[in-house]
Amino acid sequence: MKFKKTKETLIKAGLKVTPQRLVVLEAVTKLGDHPTAERIIDFIKQNHPNIAVGTVYKTLETFVEKEIIEKVKTDKDIMRYDAILEKHHHLYCIKSDRIEDYYDDELNQILKDYFEKKNIKDFKIEDIKLQIIGNFLNNKT
Repeated sequence: MKFKKTKETLIKAGLKVTPQRLVVLEAVTKLGDHPTAERIIDFIKQNHPNIAVGTVYKTLETFVEKEIIEKVKTDKDIMRYDAILEKHHHLYCIKSDRIEDYYDDELNQILKDYFEKKNIKDFKIEDIKLQIIGNFLNNKT
């Protein structure tokens, strides 16, 4: 994410633009592979060793609350972060713990139609996200 776009994202979410927020958002988007908080911290510490670990965690939570990024929980109960907000699902490899984005408009429509027909009592569906669990055959970690 370019610096200007990163700033615009923060402003649009109603957040003050701070160096720490810029660095954390840049890290999540640059890493791009659904990084853990620890991986984000390691990445940031390479160029910004003085940013506190607590600041990174707090900033990630703020970004989730403001819907700038999303949390993705793995089968191993490890929390990861995703900067891609457009409609997609995840392919999760149980061997490598790798997560890949999966885009499929036809699947989205099938799920939407299915749950509209089901009309679950006393429940309003806001979104449907699948985590498809399996193993990548050409498992490169």
